Amino acid sequence: MTRMNRPDPARPADPPSEEERELPTERGVVVGRPDSGGGAATPSFEPPSGAPSGVPGVPEPLRIGRCLFTWGERTYVMGVVNVTPDSFSGDGLLAVGGDIAAAAVALAVRMVTEGADILDIGGESSRPGHDAVTPAEERRRVVPVVAAIHAALPAVPLSIDTTKPGVAAAALDAGASLINDVWGVAEDSALVALAAERGVPIVLMHNRAEARYSSVVAEVIADLQRAIDRALRAGVEWDSIVVDPGFGFGKTPAHNLALLRDLAALRILGRPVLLGTSRKSTLGKVLDLPADERLEATLATTALGIAAGIDIVRVHDVRENVRAARMADAIVRDDPAAGAAAGRADPTAEGPAP
Repeated sequence: MTRMNRPDPARPADPPSEEERELPTERGVVVGRPDSGGGAATPSFEPPSGAPSGVPGVPEPLRIGRCLFTWGERTYVMGVVNVTPDSFSGDGLLAVGGDIAAAAVALAVRMVTEGADILDIGGESSRPGHDAVTPAEERRRVVPVVAAIHAALPAVPLSIDTTKPGVAAAALDAGASLINDVWGVAEDSALVALAAERGVPIVLMHNRAEARYSSVVAEVIADLQRAIDRALRAGVEWDSIVVDPGFGFGKTPAHNLALLRDLAALRILGRPVLLGTSRKSTLGKVLDLPADERLEATLATTALGIAAGIDIVRVHDVRENVRAARMADAIVRDDPAAGAAAGRADPTAEGPAP
């Protein structure tokens, strides 16, 4: 019988040759040095030259319009301005009539006075079963509103909530400085290409045509990662990407609650996280309440979202959510003085966000 030659365990292994040391290191392999003992005795990996660490940390600050958003210091609040006749939450400005631009400016001023850091303006309802709006009609609705609010509050960042590149481009021309794509996981790269071309940040929100999942949280994260990769390939800067798990979009109430339960898992993406639960149907189904009675439920999700590490809350009721966010920040971020100072800052001043 032929016996295999085996190394003598009593004989120290020969140290690696110079060639053995150099070649694997170029591939990110650190050769083990048994003669050195300790941690160096076994081989390991290190990032290749020029590669990122691959370990998510606090995202770098992001300038949106004139304001600098420093992630991790506090929670930012996005106020919702719906220029629609059929918003699920009952706050669509077109349902009221009159001078829509003037009404939008009054709402914007009130929200900013109450503490909103950014305003999200949309001209098409995204509720299940909503009526589709043509690009021309959506532009007619939102562009005058964006222009009027920008003229009244030039230092306040404005977001355009749309899936249509033509509408987004017109809103950017009118004064918006952020694209909020509610179909950010779609294969169409037109909006991320526009964001790259204009050099503006973009929110990539999760969505599905059907609420069909094998593992909802894992699939939301995987879909968002693919969306991030598409945005990067289109030329969007890494630091200009914000993600949104899409609470209420293509998900059942059970899916939405599971998503809230494991919201902290989204931090693995390494991007700031926006959460929009305000007045959503899942809250109403849990409490059996209509849209105009879901404030307390919204505040609960705001506080729990902050505990999970989210960075922006998108809400209809700004004052109440700002107060909830400041309290949660004081607990979670362990800096009550910073939270109080942020609440007192002048929202119309130029320069970095407070």
